[in-house]
Amino acid sequence: MSTEPYEELSSFGSLVRVSNSTAPTSVPPTPTPTSPRKTASSSKSPTRPNPTKKKEALRSSLEKQKDDDSVKEEGVFFWVNKSGFPIDDITWKRMWDHVAKIHPDGYSVVNKIRDNADLDEVPVPQPPLNLPNSMSCQDKLNAVQNYMRELQYNHTGTQFFEIRKNRPISGLMESAREMIRESLPIKCLEAVILGIHLTNGMPGLERFPLSFKTSFSGTVHRHVVLGVCQNGKYGTIGMSRREELMYKPLKFKSLSGLVFDYEDSYNKYLHEVKKVKLGLPVPHDSHSYEQISWKYLSLNCQQLSRTEMNKELEKHAREVRSMMKSATGPLYTGKKTAGHGSNSTNSATMNSNATSQKKEESSVKDKIIVHDKEKMDDGYEDPCNASESKKLDPAYQIRI
Repeated sequence: MSTEPYEELSSFGSLVRVSNSTAPTSVPPTPTPTSPRKTASSSKSPTRPNPTKKKEALRSSLEKQKDDDSVKEEGVFFWVNKSGFPIDDITWKRMWDHVAKIHPDGYSVVNKIRDNADLDEVPVPQPPLNLPNSMSCQDKLNAVQNYMRELQYNHTGTQFFEIRKNRPISGLMESAREMIRESLPIKCLEAVILGIHLTNGMPGLERFPLSFKTSFSGTVHRHVVLGVCQNGKYGTIGMSRREELMYKPLKFKSLSGLVFDYEDSYNKYLHEVKKVKLGLPVPHDSHSYEQISWKYLSLNCQQLSRTEMNKELEKHAREVRSMMKSATGPLYTGKKTAGHGSNSTNSATMNSNATSQKKEESSVKDKIIVHDKEKMDDGYEDPCNASESKKLDPAYQIRI
């Protein structure tokens, strides 16, 4: 969970230029009768604009302006590298300026690193690819989690990889491959995408997003991990500053047990859990044009008791299992699975079971008690609003 402060308004000081020079002493010519300005015979003299108020209004507008390269997560802002790799000079300088601002030693630690030509070579961790089939699923998940630990958590205040949640799975998997090539520190959302890529093809393993909204000292924090399930046992993988908030082995016998364990871990750090959001299972097809369902079910922890939450979480788990059984194959056909949180469907892949599955999905939506109706607004075109020809156009999907 990130707690880096946002760039102060003083960084925009060079953009604020308001002239305080004295107005000219010469008398302007008398306006014509058709002019909207008052003439010299008016009872009140024209009011000159107050430079101070003009300056305050300009500074206020700059303060409300959101920078295109910053993202608000967990109640605070952090920078996002949108220039790709290699990182451009502007993003590179901005990252070091931000490090100097949040580090106790300021620019001294920055200069100590940047001016040192004899820094130790950073080892590049080896990704757990092509793991032998003889390994158990738990051992494979341990290898994936250890690889993330070797990448380390990103404390710089600049997210190196841009993750757009509304991209298709194929585009997000390309971002995961880029993380492996660059081997840079990552944050929690990047870890979820990387975890999906590294667990693709693990037989019998289901993956789903699990998000938390918490409050600490009046500040809202958000965190996301990748939930995993195999043979009725639940766990998670991911990244966080706290070990208890990222990795959970496959030992929980129920979905509610996993969620309540996270809630207890948050309480240990004096965080109050406000909401828990669960997505639908992510397909194992890395070339799928589907979008990830990030928040199919949303539970308000402040309005529900643990008994009620346990009831709804187990109901959700049963309904997901029934949806998987009714689908042809392990839900990896690239079609719309279920739920209010699904955003699009590929009509070209619908088969003979579409009608029966649609009825089941409708009944599921009626049973879930709380649905998060918030939609992502990242400044990109929603594929749901795109024309049907665009939906079926592979080139369009790749461009998203």
